[in-house]
Amino acid sequence: MSAKFGPAGSSERFSAEGFKTTLQMPGYLEAFGLDHFEYQCGRGVNVSPEKAEQFRLKAIEHNITVSLHSPYYISLASLEEEKRLKSIDYILQSARAVKMLGGDRIVVHSGTCAKISREEALKKAYDTLVLAQKALDEEHLSDIRICPETMGKINQLGTLDEVMQLCKVDERFIPCIDFGHLNARTLGGCNSYEDFSVVLDTVKNTLGEERYKNFHSHFSKIEYSQGGEKKHLTFDDNIFGPNFEPLAKIIAERDLSPIFISESAGTQDIDALEMKSIYLKYKG
Repeated sequence: MSAKFGPAGSSERFSAEGFKTTLQMPGYLEAFGLDHFEYQCGRGVNVSPEKAEQFRLKAIEHNITVSLHSPYYISLASLEEEKRLKSIDYILQSARAVKMLGGDRIVVHSGTCAKISREEALKKAYDTLVLAQKALDEEHLSDIRICPETMGKINQLGTLDEVMQLCKVDERFIPCIDFGHLNARTLGGCNSYEDFSVVLDTVKNTLGEERYKNFHSHFSKIEYSQGGEKKHLTFDDNIFGPNFEPLAKIIAERDLSPIFISESAGTQDIDALEMKSIYLKYKG
């Protein structure tokens, strides 16, 4: 098994070359040299069964695997019970959609800590995810893997350790390690071979071999300030990082098989291909 690489959503290049619909994405990605696509439902899940089935067949035809990003407004630790219950429904909608698209992973944001302590927020989020997994099991979506994501703003729930705790809800949960987010929320503290090694060792020691070898990942360079993440950049940035090179070296050395999603600002396909090229250089 090898690592896989792909973009989050449609890039500027995809549009500039005259492609107009997501149905054209699998063929475009295969020709470009990529092997994964993360379908974006950040602003809501709106996937018709007919279009999803067409996309699923195109993805199979072009050897593209699929994951899905669930709505950004999910709030696992909300003090408002109605919001928390709606978040479970958004996760369920996302699971249904990715199943129709032929994928089996959904990335989930945890939301802010609101007006409670991080410990209380973590407990609420944990309880919400227990209910979400129960809802998936009841709908025969047990094969869909929920991927809690590390977050970029310091006031958000989603440190590496918090995501490790959320992944303990169920052994099917896979962490989505966003290295750009971790670098942003630590104000530049996740950008070296040693930093990346600590992150991966934490996953292995907390969640075991299978999830360590097959974790999900977002990677982009991100501008940050004292509050953490400000905005996503492209690989042309030479100020903020993180740098993919040392991470690629570790992934190749340890023979891991993560899925890397580029969330660069508009150049996500170009930067995903650059990541793949760097990785293959070390993979030999």
